[in-house]
Amino acid sequence: MTAQRYFISIDDLSRARGESPELSFTGNSPASFAAAFEDALRHRSLWERWKAKQKDPDSVDAATGVKDPDATVTATQSDLHCDVEVVTSLPHALMRHRLDLLIGHNWKLRDVRAA
Repeated sequence: MTAQRYFISIDDLSRARGESPELSFTGNSPASFAAAFEDALRHRSLWERWKAKQKDPDSVDAATGVKDPDATVTATQSDLHCDVEVVTSLPHALMRHRLDLLIGHNWKLRDVRAA
């Protein structure tokens, strides 16, 4: 799959949290968020912790745990919101799922372009 560049905004990063405290982002700086999200895209650890919490972990489709070792995430503070740029070859649905685990629905997709 070819890489896509996603442009995302987060209104208030310090309050952006996922539903599950043990999976949720706990920092408040753009750099710490970028590192956490990049790790979630490059490695399976967040996905594995999420999978273990499912009612029947063995029934979870392994394809949802695909990783992109070349994914990059940058984030910068701009006024009161955080601008995030993600480059990944993961499908949008997988990227969105991991982002939701980290910060819930506290983000907006602004644009998508070929990387």
